[in-house]
Amino acid sequence: MSVLVVGGGVAGLGSALALSDAGFDVTIIERDEVTLPATPDEAFDGWPRRGAPQVRHSHAFLARLRNLLRDRNPKLLADLLAAGATELRFTERLPETLTDTDPRPGDEDLVALACRRTTFEWVLRRDALEARDVRMIQGVVAGLVGEPGRVRGVRLEDGTELLADWVVDASGRRSPLPSWLAALGGPPLVEREEDTGIVYSSRFYRLRSDAELPPVEGMSAGDLGYLKFAVFIGDNRTYSITFGLPSEDSSLRELLREPGFTRAASAVPALAPWVDPAIAEPLTDVEVMARLLNRSRRFLLEDGSPVVTGLSAVGDAHTCTNPLYGRGCSLGFVSAHLLADALAAHRDDPLAAALAYEESMAREVHPWYRSSVAQDRQDRSSRGLAVSDDDEGALLGGAGGAGDGLDAESARSLLRDGLFPATRTDPVVFRAFLRTFNLLDPPDRILRDPDVIGRVLTVWQDRDNREEPPPAGPDRDALLALL
Repeated sequence: MSVLVVGGGVAGLGSALALSDAGFDVTIIERDEVTLPATPDEAFDGWPRRGAPQVRHSHAFLARLRNLLRDRNPKLLADLLAAGATELRFTERLPETLTDTDPRPGDEDLVALACRRTTFEWVLRRDALEARDVRMIQGVVAGLVGEPGRVRGVRLEDGTELLADWVVDASGRRSPLPSWLAALGGPPLVEREEDTGIVYSSRFYRLRSDAELPPVEGMSAGDLGYLKFAVFIGDNRTYSITFGLPSEDSSLRELLREPGFTRAASAVPALAPWVDPAIAEPLTDVEVMARLLNRSRRFLLEDGSPVVTGLSAVGDAHTCTNPLYGRGCSLGFVSAHLLADALAAHRDDPLAAALAYEESMAREVHPWYRSSVAQDRQDRSSRGLAVSDDDEGALLGGAGGAGDGLDAESARSLLRDGLFPATRTDPVVFRAFLRTFNLLDPPDRILRDPDVIGRVLTVWQDRDNREEPPPAGPDRDALLALL
C-alpha cells in the first residue's frame, strides 16, 4: 500500500516513520530544502524552513511523545540522545517544599525530552531517509487528485500528478486542505477556530564553556497575569526563553524585543540567572509569533460517514492548539501513530480505516483542543475581555469533577488557591498534575479523581490561612516603567 505524506515536519516525519514500520511504501513531499545539514547545530544555524517558521521557537517534547519513542521506536530515542537531546525526569526536579521524595509507581513515565525542534527533525529525517526505505522529494502540493469523497493522489505546482492509495496531509496549521477538498466537489470540511489571544516571543541561548545550567526547581515557568514565561531546555548546552502576552497589549508587545526582552527577563527572578551574560550568550535574535489559533476540523459528516476516504490529516493540519502550552509536537506524533495503527488494521477497507482514525483522534487529541480553547477563554475573561460561551463549561478549563456547577471565578480560585499550591506540597497532586501536563492522562482526569480532588479541596479550604507567596515578578506598570 502506497502513502504520500505532504510535509516533512514533525507530524509528517512521524507519520512516515510509523507507516514505514507498519510496512507501507512511503514518499514525503516537502516544499523546503530536502538536503540534510551535516550536524544538528548546522541545522539550527542555517536550515531554511520557510514552510515551518516556528522551528526556531521554543518547543516541548512531552512525556507522551518520549514514551511513544521508548515503547515503539527505542532506536530513534537512542539516536536523539546521541545527537545531544537529554531526558528530563520530573521526579528528580522536585520543589523544595515537597518533602515526601519517595519514588512511586509510574515515575518512570514522567520523563520528557529536552531538545531543539531543528535537532528533533534532523534526527527524524536522517532516520527516515537512511534507516528506512522512505523517499523524500521536493515540491509544492497545489491540490488533490480524485473525485468527490475519494482522494487518489496529489497535484504539484508544476502540474505533476502523484498517485497513491492514501494521502496524509501533514502541512501544518496553514494547511489549505478545505480548499483542496472543495476543488474535488465533495462535502465541505467544517472548521472551528478561535484566536488564542496570545502573541509570544522566544530567544535561544548557549551555555558558556565554563558554565552550568542554573539550579532548576520544578518547572521554570510562571504567569504574572499580564505575561506568561517559561524556560525550555534544549540539546547540546542550549536553551530558550519564551514570553507569552495578550495580543491586545501593543505597548508590552513592542517592548519584548531587544533590549526589552533581556530587561524583562532580568526583572523576573526565575529568569534572571538564565540571561546572565556570565552564564550564556544569545544564539538568536528575539523571534515573534502571532496570529495563533486553536482550530479543529471535522472529518465526519452528520451521519457519521467520512467527508473523504483516501486522505487523512495529522498534527496541526487536523487539530491545532495554542503553542504556548507546548503540546503541538507531541500531539502531532500521537496522531501520526494513531493513523498508522488505523491503516495497518484496515489495509483493505478505506472506509473502516478513515472511521477508526477519526474515532481515535476524537478520543486522544480532541479533548486537548477543548482544553486549550477553555484555558484561552479563561485567560481573556480574567482580563475583562468578552468571550463566547458556545462551549459549555469552557471557563472551567475542562476541570470537571469539583468544577461542575461552579462559576468561572470560583473555578479559577479552585485552581489558583487549591490545585497549584497543592502541587508544591502533596506528592499525589504533584504527580497527577505532571501526568496531565505531559498528556499522559486526559485533561479532566486530575479533578475527577476523588483522592486528588479531596487533597486539592483540603488545600483550597485553607487558603485564607496561608501567606501570599511572593510575586513571581513585577506588575505590568512596574515592568513598563523599567523598560
